This record gives sequence, structure tokens and C-alpha cells, in this order.
Amino acid sequence: MDHNDLEYFRNLLAKMLEEAKQKGDSTLEEMTDSNEIFADPADRATAESDRAFTLRIRDRERRLIRKIQAALARIDDGTYGICEECGEEISVARLKARPVTRLCINCKAKQEEDEHLRGD
Repeated sequence: MDHNDLEYFRNLLAKMLEEAKQKGDSTLEEMTDSNEIFADPADRATAESDRAFTLRIRDRERRLIRKIQAALARIDDGTYGICEECGEEISVARLKARPVTRLCINCKAKQEEDEHLRGD
């Protein structure tokens, strides 16, 4: 991968990181703004369900932030775009589709097949 490709992915990942952090901040603000008291148990149950859903989304955003940070670290240490399983270069097309990926398409397909066989 050449310098221009690396800069492209560094900028893309930095933008993704900023967006993920902004979403996380807005999610937390929404949760702290909703301290309502409900007289109807159904309304309370709906609010609790919404809160649980929001927390799941926040957890996914947190995990994405860690993946983006790890990808940026791989750019810095020169291992970005190298499959962690087989050591081959990950295609630019795959990286554009999934910039945080650590595996080439063949190793990812094998991993998913193994997970399917194990029932994960």
C-alpha cells in the first residue's frame, strides 16, 4: 500500500472516529435528559426498553471507537492493511468496505465458516 492510500485511510478513520464519538456523546445526553416519571406501567416498560436499546447502541459505538483507534495505531506502526492471520496484504477494496478490518477476505471467510460450524 502506498503513502497516498495510507493517508486516505488515516483521514477516513479519523473522520469515522469523530463521528462515532459525537454519536456517543449525543446518546449520553439523550439518556441523561430523560428522567421522567411514568404513571402507566406500559409507558415505563416502553421507556426501559428504549433505554436498553440505547445502551446496546452505545456499546456498539464504544467497540467501534476501539476498533478505529486500533486501525489508526496499525497505520502508525506500519501493519495496517496486512492480514493478521496469513500475513498477506488486504485489498484496498476490502479496506474501503471495512476500514477497521484485520483480516483479508479469504481469512475472514474461513473464520466465519469455522464459527458457523461451531454454532457461534
